[in-house]
Order: sequence, then C-alpha cells, then structure tokens
Amino acid sequence: MKLKDTGLTAEQLKAKASKYIIETYERFDFVAERADGVYVYGADGEPYLDFYAGIAVNSVGNCNPKVVKAVQEQAAEVMQLFNYPFSIPQALLAEKVCTMIGMDKIFFQNTGTEANEAMIKMARKYGVEKYGPTRYNIVTAADSFHGRTFGAMSATGQPDNACQIGFGGMTPGFTYAPFNDLEAFKRACTKDTIAIMIEPVQGEGGVHPATQEFMTGLRKFCDENEMLLLLDEVQTGWCRTGKTMSFMNYGIKPDIVSMAKALGGGMPIGAICATEEVSKAFTPGSHGTTFGGHPVCCAAALAAVEEMEEKHLAENAAEMGAYFMSKLKALPHIKEVRGQGLLVGVEFDGINAVDVKHKCFENKLLITAIGNSIIRMVPPLIITKVDCDKAADIINKSINELS
Repeated sequence: MKLKDTGLTAEQLKAKASKYIIETYERFDFVAERADGVYVYGADGEPYLDFYAGIAVNSVGNCNPKVVKAVQEQAAEVMQLFNYPFSIPQALLAEKVCTMIGMDKIFFQNTGTEANEAMIKMARKYGVEKYGPTRYNIVTAADSFHGRTFGAMSATGQPDNACQIGFGGMTPGFTYAPFNDLEAFKRACTKDTIAIMIEPVQGEGGVHPATQEFMTGLRKFCDENEMLLLLDEVQTGWCRTGKTMSFMNYGIKPDIVSMAKALGGGMPIGAICATEEVSKAFTPGSHGTTFGGHPVCCAAALAAVEEMEEKHLAENAAEMGAYFMSKLKALPHIKEVRGQGLLVGVEFDGINAVDVKHKCFENKLLITAIGNSIIRMVPPLIITKVDCDKAADIINKSINELS
C-alpha cells in the first residue's frame, strides 16, 4: 500500500497510529512504505540501510522474490486450514527442517515466544510423566530473554526488566544461574530439575555467545542427570551465526530447540524440534494451535530455507560477520565488539548507545540499542563487504557527530 493512495500525509498517518495503537515501542520517525534487499524505503523515497532486518527476521533479504512468489501462489490456493487436513507446504517444510538440523519431530507455532512456551510445556510434561509430579523445574540463564507470554517471560532471567515488572508473580518452576558459568548451573539444579534452557547467544542480554566449554559441559551434565537441554534459537537460528543453527557451532545436539524469526522469510512462523522420545510428551489435546503451520507461512518458510541453502547464507554470515566486526573494532569509543556470525553487538565506552542509534537513523542506518551502552545489529544475511563498509562508515560518522 502506498501512502499517496490513502490521501494522507506522513504526519497524518503517524497521528492516526498514535491515536489508535497502544504504543509499547520507541518508533523510528518515518513511514516505511517499501523494502527491497538490504534497504527499507520511506514514503518520501529515502533509502535506509537495514541492519535491523525486522529484528533478525528478513535474513534472505526484504521482500525476497522467491518468498513473495511462494506467498502469492499459496494464498491463491489454500490460505488457512487448521491442522485437521494434511497440508502440502507444512509436510514439505517439516521434512526440510528436521533433515537440515538433524532433529526427529517438529511442532509449528506462530512466533518465538509461542515456540518457547511449547518447549517449556513439552519439557515439563515429559518430566512429570516420566519421573513424577515434582520433576518440572527448569534452570535458565541470568540476563536471558525468552519472550513475552507468561511462561517464556517467567523463564527470562531479568527480574528487573520492564517485561516482568507489574504483572504479579511469575510462573513457578524457574531458577536462574549466570550465563557461561557451568558450575553455577550445576549448583542451581536439584532433584526436581528436568531441564536447562539457554540461548546459544544472549541477544537481549547484550550479545554474549556461549563458550564451547559451557555448551559441551551442559550437554554432558544433562546426559549424566537424565535432564533435557533446551535451546532457544529464535534469534540465532537459520544461518544467522554461521551455521544453520547455532548449536552446530558447538558440535552438540539439544533435546528440544525452538525457532522462529528468520525461518519464515518475513512471514510469521515459529516451531520446536525435538527428539523422538521427548516429542512423545505431546499427545492429542495436550497442546494445539489454530494458525501454527499456516499454509502460506509454511510456503514462505520453505522458499526462505531453500534460498538460505542455495545462496550459502550461513557461510556468508560467518564471512561477513568476521569482516564487519573487524571494521567495527577500529571505530572510536569502542569498548568491545562481540557476536557470532551476523549477530553483532558493540559495547561503547564514553558514549550513549541510544544516542548512537538515533544518530545512525538520521544518517539512514537502522540499528537497535540494548540499554545505554550496547548496539545490536542483525542485518539480512545477503549483505556484502560494500554494505558492511557503508554501515561501519555511518556508525563512525554518527559517533564523531555525537563526540
């Protein structure tokens, strides 16, 4: 839809949004009218280099032609089914995902937080049915982020974060331990612990990758204590970190892994994949979804995954991530650059990250900030060295203008 077709000016449209939409976001002050590749265009035609990608969603590029074609064709055939009939794109996507990441079973959802809810439910039900009524506790990481629905919010290890404040007590059954501290996780587990749940890279927590020792140690500890290892790969999954899934960087395999964001190529989809044994915890009536596995979203996801394979986007993420981080380390006011693949965080010293974000927006680069000290960048995985150079130049210019 074009702004000119509405008969409204940009300011009038923004006024309508402010009047009728419940705002929980700090808006970028422009009307996004079109997106293509690594750019988002305002209604005035101005291009913005997109290192935000719908928060790690548009990994195969904004409005990827193959994804758009898949959406259009499927919408004209079957738009929505619910999960009683068999769905062609759903079955094909299920096989593709499970085969590519080495898991046995998949359950489709709509979003990342729903996927994490399903993962928590499956683990708890598995524990209670196999070991008894008290075996449902889960240990997660301090400073983690798992979503905004109640179970996922309760699993989030940020009790002082606005996402948890003011809602009353959290869902019981969660304990937190410091990220990358294997011994602390071991101490946090009790006879009633059924699982450990972490992000391989903490995104909202400041872009902190797990260490090899931590990941290998958790897998071994879970195996030795008949516990499950749950990995939240909503943000890290689907080629973002240099492998199809981040857990592949560590040479381990989870019992359940959640995913969303990039899987849909821009359409809303989430899922969990589990081992055959653990998946048996879900039986008819124990979990369900109206829109999960939506035919149009599954068709989009299948096209997106095929694009990732054909264009070797995992390899590109590894190469461009290393190149981009090397460029960022040379900029002023940089305390640390960290990340995995094209999930990149920059921690500043002596300058406010939120101010950097706003100044970058003025200079036509879209990024986000975590607190006042860190910016996070999750660009489309199709970016080139030219795009990395341009982003680094804009960040450098923005820092210098603020200084």
